Amino acid sequence: MVMRCPWAEINPLMISYHDTEWGIPQHNDKLLFEYLLLDNFQAGLSWAIVLQKREGFREAFDGFNVDKIACYTPEKIESLMKHPIIIKNRLKINAAVTNAQAFLRVQEDFGSFDRYLWQFVEGCSIQNSWHQLIEIPAKTLEAEAMSLSLKKRGFKFVGATICYAFMQSIGMVNDHLVDCFRYNALIG
Repeated sequence: MVMRCPWAEINPLMISYHDTEWGIPQHNDKLLFEYLLLDNFQAGLSWAIVLQKREGFREAFDGFNVDKIACYTPEKIESLMKHPIIIKNRLKINAAVTNAQAFLRVQEDFGSFDRYLWQFVEGCSIQNSWHQLIEIPAKTLEAEAMSLSLKKRGFKFVGATICYAFMQSIGMVNDHLVDCFRYNALIG
């Protein structure tokens, strides 16, 4: 029997996400923006809800093309408010546009969003060794530093808890439980 983190056992989509994506170190700016956009929409909701709507988000947000999203007009935002699949929250949709613009500025300043982002963990994944879900924090000092920096750069919906969820998803931390089959595979 395969042992995995209990949070993933909700449905096959979550299992697939856990087994093939969550916690794998990501350095591709396009993928980093996708995860950031999705994590922004997660605020106040569950990841399972966002994951179920991921393809709708991909369709609605031009394949997560940061250059296009940065140029969205008020008319485009209105059309997103009517999209049948995505989470229709005006503040979060507006934040996606604002964050795309801020993302592009970070790329200009640092050469890549990846270079900027991974500085918060000194370029290496933090390897935790949790035995139970209750041990995993909702935020860390690194997530708080990232949140503060992102906010100063104009990003929205980037509180420390969202930043920590983002860090987990893109592999800046290995928060698989030690008895999960993915834990050892992701030790850097």
